[in-house]
This record gives sequence, C-alpha cells and structure tokens, in this order.
Amino acid sequence: MNAVTWRRRAVAIGGAAALLVVVVVLVKGCGDDDGAGGAGAGDGQATDADAPPPQLPRGGRVILPGHRVVAFYGAPQDRELGTLGIGTPEEAGRRLLRVAKRYEPLGEPVLPAMELIAVVAAGAAGNDGKYRTRQPNSVIRRYLRAARRIKALLILDIQPGRSDFLIEAMRLKRWLKEPDVSLALDPEWRVDAPNLPGQVIGSVSSEEVNAVSFWLDRLSRRGNLPQKLLLIHRFTHDMIRDQGRLKRRPGIALAINVDGFGGRAIKRAKYRDFASPNDRFYDGFKLFFHEDTNLLQPKQVARMRPPPHIVVYE
Repeated sequence: MNAVTWRRRAVAIGGAAALLVVVVVLVKGCGDDDGAGGAGAGDGQATDADAPPPQLPRGGRVILPGHRVVAFYGAPQDRELGTLGIGTPEEAGRRLLRVAKRYEPLGEPVLPAMELIAVVAAGAAGNDGKYRTRQPNSVIRRYLRAARRIKALLILDIQPGRSDFLIEAMRLKRWLKEPDVSLALDPEWRVDAPNLPGQVIGSVSSEEVNAVSFWLDRLSRRGNLPQKLLLIHRFTHDMIRDQGRLKRRPGIALAINVDGFGGRAIKRAKYRDFASPNDRFYDGFKLFFHEDTNLLQPKQVARMRPPPHIVVYE
C-alpha cells in the first residue's frame, strides 16, 4: 500500500472517529440503546419451535463454498472510509447490486454483502483509552435493514485500536445472532501500547483470531444459525502472526482478504503471494474504486488463480 495514501486513509479514520463520537452522544441523548434488545435485532430469526432453521438472505445455510461474495466496504462518517458510506445505505445497496450483477455470469451464484465498519479506530484515546469508537445501534440497524431489502449479507468490520477483537465481537453479539450478519477483522488497526492506530500498521495473533472464531462458532451453533463468514483483512506478511496456526471451525467460513491498492500487476502478485495454500482458507480480494490504478474488471478478477471467493470494493 502506498505510504502517502495509507496516511490519508489514517487521517480519514481519525476524522470519522471524531464524528462518530458526536453521533453516539446525540443518539444516546435520544434514547438509543446499546443493550441486547431493540427493534431490528431478531427480525430474521424464527420464533416458532416448529419453524425451519434460519436461512441466508438468498436461501440455503452455507455461504462458502457455493457462492461468490461481492461486498461494498465503508462507514457513513467519511467517504474516504469506503464506497459503502457514500450516499444513504439504500443508495449504496443499489450501486452494490449493479456491481454484483456483473459477476453473475462468471461462475458461482453471487451473494451481495455490505461490510460496515462497526468499530472505527480512533486517533484519540477515548474515555477507556482504547483508541476506538463504536457505531451506535441505530446505524447498524439502518444498514441491516438496507441489506435485507436487497437480500444481502451484513458484515460487521472491527478496527479495534488498542482493544482486542474478541471483546469487540462480543459487544456485537445482538447483531451476530442474526442469520444474515457476519464478521470481519481489520488487523491493520489493531495495536498495543505505546503504539497508536494510524501511526503504525497493526497486526493480530492467530491465538486471538482463534478465540474469535471459537466464540462465533459456538454462538452460531447455539442459535442454529447458517454458516458465518469470518473475514480477515491483510496486506503484509506479519499482519496475521503465525497464520499456520489458524483453526477452522465447522460453522465458520474463514477467509483471508488481500488488501492494499496499486496497479494491476502489483495487486495480482500480492494476491498470489497471500492466497491460501492447500485451500485451508477461502480467498478474498479487495479493489479500490479510487486508489487502484486501472481498476481490474469483474471478468479479470474471476480469471485470477485461485479465483477469489470474496471480492470487496472500497
């Protein structure tokens, strides 16, 4: 990733986090709730003991293999955070469908997804010193409703700052109990003291990822939920430490999403470098509408080897 652009992205994270603090304060003042109840949660779950088990947005209970996930990434606080945050959630959904449709003739059935940054790394410590802010439930609820209108997954992305992924994932439990909500981890923004997010490129241990996948798999099994996607973003070799120790779980589709922007040759080379050996994990590939040079088109993405199971647009 180009250092200048990475710094610009870090500045956008800081600005978005500051704006998000204001949003959270305003929403709490209006009575929004951070607990386990509230409108929106539970909309997709069966309540009748005799009802069939919950399904994915377009039917079935398995995301991977069997689909190609095409996602938009971002947050509404700043357009620099990604294309999902440009316009309303409904407008983003319509743009997502137009892009996803271009992948339909290129292989497996397409499952659209909205990847919302639910925990945003921050340049300020905050009251608890964790250098991250959390989206209010009202924002997550709005994107979940927009995703459901177009029969798409909602993927909640975590940029934990000095917090850790398991703590932040558990805070999102009310949403992850939904059959159409999955999880993404962004180790770029996971740092330990004295480092600050946005000043250094972060990383995560395989042990921490395994703790998240264990918890998420257990949550899914207890709720008889469809398979969950657990997406891990990376663009450096040490961003996931001891990757060979990552564990697969029965109810989890664990995927490594190759991040970073640049020209076509660089992006293809990085993807080949990070693609999962022996098909241990599913492969993802991120494209940047504005930062990539000569953006790869869907037909070119589908011809990559191995073909990406997940394509994320930022």
